[in-house]
Amino acid sequence: MPFLVEILLPIIRSRRNRTNLDSVRKELTERFGGITLHVNAPAEGLWEDDGDVEEDRIIVVEVMVDDLDRAWWSSYRADLEVRFRQEEIVLRAVVIERL
Repeated sequence: MPFLVEILLPIIRSRRNRTNLDSVRKELTERFGGITLHVNAPAEGLWEDDGDVEEDRIIVVEVMVDDLDRAWWSSYRADLEVRFRQEEIVLRAVVIERL
């Protein structure tokens, strides 16, 4: 069963983050044969935290996979959280129905 894995990465204008994004692009392309990055129209995320509204600008990374290796993705998410200095990076997967 094919899946679409989406990674929501923060946009922070720095050389370090650009290097991290380039690494993500290379790693996932080599492992899965291709990815899609939505970088030209960054999304905004808003949430409430202790009564304050927080805001992020994000890039969405999409990867299509035939099988969902949950352990690998969980480990990769933890690595991204360290690299991007985030408390949590959202990874989500949805089943793809090819039309």
